[in-house]
Amino acid sequence: MSIEEKLVEEEPVNPPAGNETSPLEELPVLTVRDTVIYPGALLPVTVGRPASLALVQSLGENRMLAVISQLDPRTESPGPGDLYEVGTVCVMHKAIKVPRDNLLLFCEGVARIRTREYTATEPFLKARVERLPDVEPEITPELEALRQNVTGLFQDIVAASPNLSDDLTSTATNIAEPGRLADFIAGTLPALSHAERQALLEQLNGKTRLHEIHRQLTRELELVELRGRIQSQVQGQLSQNQREFYLREQLKAIQKELGEGDEPGRDVEDLRGKLEAAGMTDEVKAETLRELSRLGRMSQASPEYSMTRTYLEWMASLPWSVSAGSQVNVKRAAEILNEDHYDLEKVKDRILDYLAVLQLRPVLKGPILCFVGPPGVGKTSLGKSIARSLGRKFARISMGGMHDEAEIRGHRRTYIGALPGQVIHALRRAGSNDPVFMLDEVDKLGKDFRGDPASALLEVLDPEQNSTFRDNYLDVPFNLSKVLFITTANVLDPVPDALRDRMEVIRLEGYTEQEKTIIAFRYLIPRQIIENGLEPDKDIHFSEEAVRFIVRRYTREAGVRNLEREIGAVCRKQARRIAEGAGEKTDVTPEEVEKHLGPPRFRTDTEVAERTSRPGVVVGLAWTPVGGDVLFIEAGRMPGGTKGLIMTGQLGSVMQESVQAALTWVRGNAAKYGIDPELFKTSDIHIHVPAGATPKDGPSAGITMATALVSMLTDRRIRPNLAMTGEITLTGLVLPVGGIKEKVLAARRSGVREVIMPAENEVDVKEDLKSEQLGDMKLDFVTSMEEVVELALEKGKG
Repeated sequence: MSIEEKLVEEEPVNPPAGNETSPLEELPVLTVRDTVIYPGALLPVTVGRPASLALVQSLGENRMLAVISQLDPRTESPGPGDLYEVGTVCVMHKAIKVPRDNLLLFCEGVARIRTREYTATEPFLKARVERLPDVEPEITPELEALRQNVTGLFQDIVAASPNLSDDLTSTATNIAEPGRLADFIAGTLPALSHAERQALLEQLNGKTRLHEIHRQLTRELELVELRGRIQSQVQGQLSQNQREFYLREQLKAIQKELGEGDEPGRDVEDLRGKLEAAGMTDEVKAETLRELSRLGRMSQASPEYSMTRTYLEWMASLPWSVSAGSQVNVKRAAEILNEDHYDLEKVKDRILDYLAVLQLRPVLKGPILCFVGPPGVGKTSLGKSIARSLGRKFARISMGGMHDEAEIRGHRRTYIGALPGQVIHALRRAGSNDPVFMLDEVDKLGKDFRGDPASALLEVLDPEQNSTFRDNYLDVPFNLSKVLFITTANVLDPVPDALRDRMEVIRLEGYTEQEKTIIAFRYLIPRQIIENGLEPDKDIHFSEEAVRFIVRRYTREAGVRNLEREIGAVCRKQARRIAEGAGEKTDVTPEEVEKHLGPPRFRTDTEVAERTSRPGVVVGLAWTPVGGDVLFIEAGRMPGGTKGLIMTGQLGSVMQESVQAALTWVRGNAAKYGIDPELFKTSDIHIHVPAGATPKDGPSAGITMATALVSMLTDRRIRPNLAMTGEITLTGLVLPVGGIKEKVLAARRSGVREVIMPAENEVDVKEDLKSEQLGDMKLDFVTSMEEVVELALEKGKG
């Protein structure tokens, strides 16, 4: 049988009178949150805690229990110290099941009680309690007047409160005893807090309770009348379609009652003070104050109010006259640049030249530097070092994938949700008008129907125009001439000519093996040791052989980004050992590197010699956006063919033209090299560039194609460890090519010992390459194809 069925079937017990004193009696204690039951009141109580359910289950014919409130309603399992001392002895008439396995109890208050001692805490609380007698005073004219006054106030509150039943008024009128009347009103008045209800329960004197109720009713009636006045003030202006307007008018009425004054007026004055202190030019200040005057005349309910206010806040927060740059010190700047970056002498010299002029002439329009080079050579980090050497803030915007002109110039304020462009956003974040501003990856800008961001950059990056740069959102000139702009790109070809013309291009080529090793020990290894929670010279030590092994066999790249990743992978392995408790100091050797990183990804320096050990295979040099690379070009002949020339290996149109030109030259000079002219009529010639999934194109493979054809047709091998680059004409002239430094560095990384290149590129070698970068590599400068064949092919037959 369920609890509620058991309780309903049993006959209720008549409660004892509340005014009689009684000896101590032991009762189960039902703990409640934020609930007070007064004697004579019938109140529903929802219970669901295991202890409370066990208490209800234990009740037999005697349904008497003590209901006591918690001191802190957040306590989940209250003990004796968590409860008030005074509660109410109640009789439970009925229990009904409600959702979530809870019970709804209907309890009638009988008398006030005070706990003397708790006799049990499990499975529920039990206590010895003493019933407290109510002290009902003699009815005097003064007390009768107080009772009638309380009844009248209660009637007014019930009449003004739609949630209170009118029957409560008649019930209160028929109660003659002051204490009972106070208890009745306290149990029905919703405005009383839990602490106030508990205080009334603990007060035994009926007259005192009635006085307290009179005070609470007076306060509540004043609040009811105030709400009515506010409602009446707003009701005449209420529009069915403007709920927001209604709430604003209510807020105004409340502020008026509280005497807080005109909030919009104060808002305008606060903005005026910020705008006055922003340091704007006279032209900008006049325009801004006009907008501020318009704001003062607007209603807060107007949609334009918030748009104008946001605009003025932007104007007040921009660094119109705030500069962060300190006194320029060229020597200190040189120390910082050398401290942060190894090599890059050309870049450092240009930066120091600019700083020297700035030191002599502080008012100088900043140049637009463009760092061009492969990934991982230090373009972005170099910008941070420049900012540190100048004592300026550093701001950066990634231009990659940007295809909306509004990202640069901002949106006009006629559009909902309009904001300034990224240039103004970055200046506000920097908090100064002279930061070092880096526009990263300008070669990856997009373009679609929303405009051309590259064209929008023309004004930003022109020293003659950017002193009056106008963002569409601000619509006033902002001076960008103090900003030191730096752009970065991997390649310059996608950058429009007009934008390229505004920039001073500085190229950052790749690093040699020796340079990478030095960079690893100076910067990469210390940084990765710290980032992986290790201690230098205590937990791990890299040998020079290990670093060279990583550079040579795992990371053939122009930059050092992958090198740092591989060093970090070795450090993580050591960190794991230490975390598992088995780690001692590790001396990283090539064997340890191979153990942690797996088999080497690149073959040894003998790869070039192995690939060119048979005729028809020649090593060419190519330039790519990520640095130089070597290409193995193979030529073959198939007797009895009918297709003529076959080209494979994802060759672009320029390289296909180079193949055609090379074949024409070879056929025209066949007799000179002992080649039977009939071979071209009876054979198919096949030119193949391996790694067919990779597209290849560029005007620098002509002499390589021609050499491969001559090697194949004369059965003469190319000399070992030799590579070449250069374009060919039909008459056999060798034309100059670009990317010489990247190609030479790629050749050295691959074990090449000799490079053939056009004679006109000799000036590039002298200007861009150092002796330590060349090492023992031999460079041959040629002007004709005959010289190339003479230098490249071995004598006699292979």
